[in-house]
Amino acid sequence: MTRVNRKADEIRHLSDGDLAKELEGAHRRLFSLRLRWMTRQESNYRLIKQVKRRIARLKTIETERQLAAGAAAEKE
Repeated sequence: MTRVNRKADEIRHLSDGDLAKELEGAHRRLFSLRLRWMTRQESNYRLIKQVKRRIARLKTIETERQLAAGAAAEKE
């Protein structure tokens, strides 16, 4: 299993509340990194890219759950 898949699997095991907290924390971290980048306090731009990818993973899994819940509701 690749490293990215392992990260996604770890995220899938989170509850909905924990997933929302992780997403909020990732957005806060991205804001902080952008602010530090613009004020020249941060020199590693790759961190911003990593946080963006984390946000994308979190949103993807959140969307998967919403679609699964919608499909289950339609079957009933």
